[in-house]
Amino acid sequence: MTDRATAGSTTGGGDSPATGAAANQGAGAVRDGFHFDEGRLADWMAQHVDGFRGPLEVTQFRGGQSNPTYRLITPGKSYVLRRKPPGRVAHGAHAVDREARVQQALATVDFPVARIHALCTDDSVIGSWFYVMDMVEGRIFWDATLPEVPQTDRTAYYNEMNSVLSRLHRVDLDAVGLEDYGRRGDFVRRQIARWTKSYHADPDAGRDAGMDALIEWLPGAVPQEDETALIHGDYRCDNLVFHPQEPRVLAVLDWELSTLGHPVADFAYHAMMYRMPPDIVAGLGGSDPRALGLPDEDAYLTAYCRNTGRAAIPDYNFYIAFNLFRLAAIFHGIKGRAMRGNAASAHAQERAKAFPRLVELALDAAKDCR
Repeated sequence: MTDRATAGSTTGGGDSPATGAAANQGAGAVRDGFHFDEGRLADWMAQHVDGFRGPLEVTQFRGGQSNPTYRLITPGKSYVLRRKPPGRVAHGAHAVDREARVQQALATVDFPVARIHALCTDDSVIGSWFYVMDMVEGRIFWDATLPEVPQTDRTAYYNEMNSVLSRLHRVDLDAVGLEDYGRRGDFVRRQIARWTKSYHADPDAGRDAGMDALIEWLPGAVPQEDETALIHGDYRCDNLVFHPQEPRVLAVLDWELSTLGHPVADFAYHAMMYRMPPDIVAGLGGSDPRALGLPDEDAYLTAYCRNTGRAAIPDYNFYIAFNLFRLAAIFHGIKGRAMRGNAASAHAQERAKAFPRLVELALDAAKDCR
């Protein structure tokens, strides 16, 4: 989980960005440390965003642990701006240029993404790189039980989530110009190494014995990797904008962790919602999905296999354990940023406190692999 950045939502639950009928609900005043010269931005948009007309009002979404995200309101329409955070950032992190590139590529095959208007790599405009995209009107669900949806309709929404992710994993990389979007092969091993390095590189957040045990066990348990696909990296119900009335995804959001990788690992990250406590990240942990009108984990896994032409997914529990480890490492980074005072999200402290619980969940999943 990187952040709750959005391309827009007008109805939904929780504190999703731009939720509710009011034009600015879900976004508020720009927080301390994240202001910029709005006049310079308006001048830049006048030159680079077709149809832009001021005056411009800037508000900031509540979400965005990683890349701060703003709503840009004009008399004619609203836009969304995503930027690198101000100040010192890790090399290669917060790559808003990659986010813009993958969404532009997927738009060519009518995959549901927000329209990207322009990317700015000139730090002098607002202080860091950013891009501007359309505000997509629809619903974002922050609760995986979908309480806003009639119980009889909920399976249709889950079928749509499953179908869209399956479609992403079947994208022809050469056809959309993303054949060089990441390295091929050994995705899980490289991810373990990457997030291990991230964990060790942030001493401000401290060490954890359970995390150290996972780091020791994971490399030797990696299944054979023989697939490469375009993966999202953070596919969850609250990173999707649904049609206002229909079980149809209009835009997939938050592409910061997208790359070329193993599609099963990407699906398992999404399927963690079945084990994730609802107070951490939009999860179903502790509930009976069927009693809520939802497919259970086995049925959802079977649907993904059917959508992607698989007979089964061997080592599924390993991929769950791996993804819980990765999410724990991300929360560890949020904890470090919160301690240094440069975390973009207003909820960073809550994420930091959830870190040890994620480690415990990862260890529990690892026991099922032994």
